[in-house]
Formats: sequence, structure tokens, C-alpha cells
Amino acid sequence: MNNARLADIAVQAGVSEATVSRVLNGKAGVSPSTRQAVLTALDFMGYERPLRLRQRSNGLIGLVTPELDNPIFPAFAQAVEKALSQHGYTPVLCTQLSGGAPEDEFTEMLIDRGVSGIVFISGLHADATARMDRYTRMTDRGLPIVLVDGYNDSIQAPFISPDDRLATRLAVRHLVDLGHERIGLALGQKRFVPALRKIEAFRQAMTRVADVDDLIEHSLATVEGGQAAAGALFDRGCTAVFCASDLMALGAIRAARARGLSVPGHVSVVGFDDSPLIAFTDPPLTTVRKPVGAMASAAVETLLEIVDGAPSKNLELVFQPELVVRRSTGGRHGKGP
Repeated sequence: MNNARLADIAVQAGVSEATVSRVLNGKAGVSPSTRQAVLTALDFMGYERPLRLRQRSNGLIGLVTPELDNPIFPAFAQAVEKALSQHGYTPVLCTQLSGGAPEDEFTEMLIDRGVSGIVFISGLHADATARMDRYTRMTDRGLPIVLVDGYNDSIQAPFISPDDRLATRLAVRHLVDLGHERIGLALGQKRFVPALRKIEAFRQAMTRVADVDDLIEHSLATVEGGQAAAGALFDRGCTAVFCASDLMALGAIRAARARGLSVPGHVSVVGFDDSPLIAFTDPPLTTVRKPVGAMASAAVETLLEIVDGAPSKNLELVFQPELVVRRSTGGRHGKGP
């Protein structure tokens, strides 16, 4: 490394160039805190660590996610990867693409690679109609697994979930407080656990409405799906819609504008997730924030406890979401669809 780079790292770390040189050459006479400061500066400035200073991985951890079109999934994957790296593990990311390798094929590949454990995000475990024996086979053979977003009491493994029922209550309460009475729920396919929980809470929150089932619309969990579902709800007289994902909420805004309705002037839209960049949409989206960071940390900590010998048991850690009010929701002004 040339002297100019040594000088830059020294300034960033707050040490002398000689100290930087000693650290990079693996020489003694440097305190652990100073050594760490130099390595942190090296990483921060984008320089590659010398081979002798690179931490050897404690092992591989599989991370199986849905396709990354929905920005909440790459955000989740990044948070899990960061937590794993802090513990010295190397993540192996497997993304399920439409028409690509199925989850079971990824699982076998990861097992063949000798992974220490697997984190599944919104996998088949979230599908109430899917067979769960694929997971019981893993736990029976002693493979540590953690399952995120979805729960099944037949799997002896930890689950990490947001409180979908609370998320729904927060969204509905916010819209009711704004004066909305006919509130719709736009969500993905009914067979998935998060959708079933949102439906349960929605029905409980909307007991004053006689035709509550008419206020629930299923579609694909995409922008286009949200547009179709919300459009149907607007056509039934809904003045506000809670969408099961931010992508669906963007579709709902598109559906409103296609009908000449302004958001939030005529109709209000609430999303779910608080995906990256969602605060910068037009209008900035009111949404229920999924606690991705806390959930990812818990998934990793729980998995590594099992890797270290703790028994795997069926339990669900449920994390509290937060309503984030922006500008896609407003008061009911009597100008409906």
C-alpha cells in the first residue's frame, strides 16, 4: 500500500502512519483497540484487508428469500447478512425467482454445501396449505432453521413474525380517526398466514359494518395486484384502503388516479412494511413499519443459539409494528369515489 493511502487511513483512524503500517503487516506492539480502529478505517474507506487480517468464517448460513422485486426482501436479507457477519458467519443467499429453482431445491443445495443452518423468509412455511414435512425432515436431522413471516405449530423450530393483527388495527384505527367509515383491505392470496391474521383483525375492527367481507379483496402482492384490488374496493364505495404491502399501496394510488381521484383528497391509502425509499413516493406513503432490523437480529441470534447446541423448539417471537403517518392519508371530506 502506497504512502498516500497509509496517510489517509492514519487520518481516518486517528493514529500515525507507522501504527497503520504495523497493523497492516501484522506486527506486535499495537493495542487491540488501536488495531480495530485501523481495520475499521480500512473497511470504511473501501480498502481490501490483507489476507492475513481477514477473519476466517465460522461457517456458512443459508438465507432463502422470495424474489427481490419487493424492496422489503433485500432490506431483510441485508439486515440478516449484517448480523451474520458480526458473528463471523458467511451468508449464502438463495433468491426464489419466478420459474427458477424451488425452495426444496435450494434447501438440498445448501445442505450439500454444508451450511450450519438456514433462515427462511416468507417461504412455504407461510402457506397454510403447503406440506410442512420438508421442515420437520430438517429439524429431525438436526439442521438448525429459523422461519420468518409465517407460523405453523407442527414445526419444532423458532418463528420470527411481525404482529400482523396489531398492524391491521393500527391502520384501521388511524383511518377511522380521520373519519373514514367504509375502509377496504387489499391483500395477497388468502392461504398465507400473514394474510389470514390481517383478515382476522380486520373483521374484528370492522364489526360495525354489515358487509365486511365485501371490503376484503385478494390479488397478487404486487403493484399491479394492488391496483386491481384497490380499484375493486373503490368501485364498492371505499374511501380508504389498507394494503398488505407497500407495493400494493403504490398500486392503490395508481388505481385512484386512474379514476380521477386524488390521494388523500378523495381517498386515503395505507401500506405495510415501510420499504426503503417509500417515504419519497408521491405522495409520501403512510404505512405500518415492519421492524426489519429487530426481526433480522432475532432470527440470527436464535439460529446461532441452536447452532451452538441449544434445543430447537416450536416458539414464535412476535415483533411490534409502528404506524408511520405521512401524506397518503387524510380526513374524510365527503368526496368519495
